[in-house]
Amino acid sequence: MVIDMNYWGKVLKNICILLASIIGVFLGFKLAIFYMPFLIAFILSFILEPCIRFIMKKTKLKRKTSSIIVFIIAIVLIVGLVTWAGITLVTEASNLLSGLNEYIDQAYKIVQELLSKVDFSRWQIPENIMNTIQNSAIDFLGTFSRWATDALTGAIGFLTSIPTIGIYTVVTLLSLYFICVDKVYMIDQLEHHLPRTWVKKIGIHLKDLVKSLGGYLKAEVTLVFISFIITLIGLYIFHFMGLNVEYPLLMALIIGFVDLLPIFGSGTFMIPWAILSACTGDFTLAVAILVLWAIMSIVRQMIEPKIVSRTHWNSSNLYIDCYVYRI
Repeated sequence: MVIDMNYWGKVLKNICILLASIIGVFLGFKLAIFYMPFLIAFILSFILEPCIRFIMKKTKLKRKTSSIIVFIIAIVLIVGLVTWAGITLVTEASNLLSGLNEYIDQAYKIVQELLSKVDFSRWQIPENIMNTIQNSAIDFLGTFSRWATDALTGAIGFLTSIPTIGIYTVVTLLSLYFICVDKVYMIDQLEHHLPRTWVKKIGIHLKDLVKSLGGYLKAEVTLVFISFIITLIGLYIFHFMGLNVEYPLLMALIIGFVDLLPIFGSGTFMIPWAILSACTGDFTLAVAILVLWAIMSIVRQMIEPKIVSRTHWNSSNLYIDCYVYRI
C-alpha cells in the first residue's frame, strides 16, 4: 500500500491551520481587555488618515503638525461625545431599570387581554395546552425581565467605572497620537527589521484583506451609522414633541445593534414596538415609529447601492449575501 505523503501533508497542514485559528480566536477574546485600546486607536487612525492628508495637501504642513491638529480636534469631539453619551446612557438605563417591573406588568396585562379575546373553543384546543401557552408567555416575560435587568445593571456598572474607563481612554488616545504622528516611521521600521519577502507577503495579504473584508465592513458600518443617526434624530424629535419616547439614545443604540445583525434589520425591533404601542392605545407613537422606519428604509434603499458599488466586488458579493433578506 502506497501512502500519498503530499495528500496527508496537506490534510495535516489544514488541520494545523484550523487549530491555530481556533486557538487564535480563543486567545483573542481572552486578551481583548489588553489590546482593545490599541485596536480602537488603530481603527480611529484609519478614519483620521484622510483628514491628515487633506490638511497636508491644502496647507503644505508636515505630517506631524497636521496630525497634531487633527488629533486635537478628534480629542475634543470624542471626549464631548463620550461624556454626553455616558451621562445620557447612565440616566436612561437607571430610569429604565427602576421602571422595568412596571413595563413587564403592562406587557403581562396585554398578553392576558389578547389571550382572553381569542375564542380558542372554535379550534378545540385542550385546556392543558392553553395552560401551557399561558405559562410559557409568563415564563418568557420573566426570563426577559431578568435578562434586561442583568444587562442594564452591567451597563450601568461599566459606564460608572470611571477609573477603568479613564485608563482605557488615556491609553487609546496616546496610542492614537503615536500612530497618527509616527505612522510612516513605524512602517519604515517594520520594513527595515523584517525580511523583504515577509514584507511583500504581508503587504499583499493586507491589501487583499482591506479590499475584501475591509470594503464589506466599511459599507456595513457606514449604513448602520446612517441608520443610527436617523433613528436618534427621529426619536429625539418624538421626545421633544411629547410622545412616549423616554429613552431615545438607549432605543437608538438597540435599533442600531439589531440593524447591525445580518438578516434582522431595524424593523425587527421597530415593528413590534409600534404594535405594542398600538395595543396600549398610543396610536400616535405607533404611527410615528412606522413613519420613522419607512424613512430609514427608503434612505437605506437609496444610498445602499452607491456605498456598496464603491467597495471591491468580493466585499459587495459578501455584503449582498448577508443582507439579501432584511426587515
